Amino acid sequence: MTDSPAKKTKSDRTREAILEAARLLFAQKGYDGTTVRDIAAAAAIDPAMVIRYFGGKDALFARAADLDLRLPDLTILPRNAVGEALVRHFLTVWEGDGGTTALPIALRSAASNDLAAARLREIFATQVAPAIARLAGPDAPAVAGLVATQILGLAFTRYVLKLPPVVALPRERLVAEVGRSIQAYIDGARP
Repeated sequence: MTDSPAKKTKSDRTREAILEAARLLFAQKGYDGTTVRDIAAAAAIDPAMVIRYFGGKDALFARAADLDLRLPDLTILPRNAVGEALVRHFLTVWEGDGGTTALPIALRSAASNDLAAARLREIFATQVAPAIARLAGPDAPAVAGLVATQILGLAFTRYVLKLPPVVALPRERLVAEVGRSIQAYIDGARP
């Protein structure tokens, strides 16, 4: 006989419903366009429950925008494949969970909210920059910043603005084209 997983409590289900509603609304409307009342309505609960479980909108946003990019170890890849590998990885992250992952949430909100901008800077500083630093040596901060311009530009035009020509591009063309730009930064070439 196998052990059955522990059943979720009503409290666990409520917390998950709030978090899922928050992720969806923050991804659609950004931080400033989302209210605690909106989140509560989407989770079919009283707004006081949002405060009870998360303490407020800022704390809930921080939790909804919590993101581990799960970046691959770029040092084990052939150096000439790093650009494409990064683009492919980020597309997978952005397109996961129906677009309600923390990255689109933070990106949509960062332009108008200091908390969201700080969260994106933190993700960059703790995850992206160290991964690039292993490849780029002393020029790593500049290279990581330039890589971020390509990745965030792609994300903004494809997932926030939904610019039709960029949305219509097949995934593999994005991987090849944007990957080439990123590869140039990593290789030290300046386009």
